[in-house]
Amino acid sequence: YSFCTLLTVANYTTMAEGNIDEVVRKINKEKGVKGFIIINSEGIPIKDSFDEMEPKMLTIHYAALITSLVAKARTAVRDLDATNELTFLRLRSRKHEILVAPDKDYILIVIQEPVCE
Repeated sequence: YSFCTLLTVANYTTMAEGNIDEVVRKINKEKGVKGFIIINSEGIPIKDSFDEMEPKMLTIHYAALITSLVAKARTAVRDLDATNELTFLRLRSRKHEILVAPDKDYILIVIQEPVCE
C-alpha cells in the first residue's frame, strides 16, 4: 500500500503548503495511474490529468460523485466514533481502483488500474 501512503502523506504535507504541482509530479511517476483529479472543498475540479472534452465531462462526473461519497463517509466515520475522522478512501472495481485522499480544502482523487494482491 505504499502508493496509498504516498497519497496520504502528499495530501497532508504538500497540499497543505499549497504545492499542488509537487503532488502531481509524484502521482504521475506511479505505475498504473490512469489519471488524477484535485477538487476544492466545494467539489469543483481545479486540476486534472485529462485533456480532451469527453474526459472533462468524466472529471466533472467523478468530482460530483466523489464529493458526495466523501461527505457520507466522513459522517459515517464520525457517527461510529466522534473522535475519529476520515483520512483515506479506497474503492476497487474490476476495471479501476479509485484512491481518495480528502483534506479540509481539497480532495485528491487518483484513478488507477487495479493492483493484484
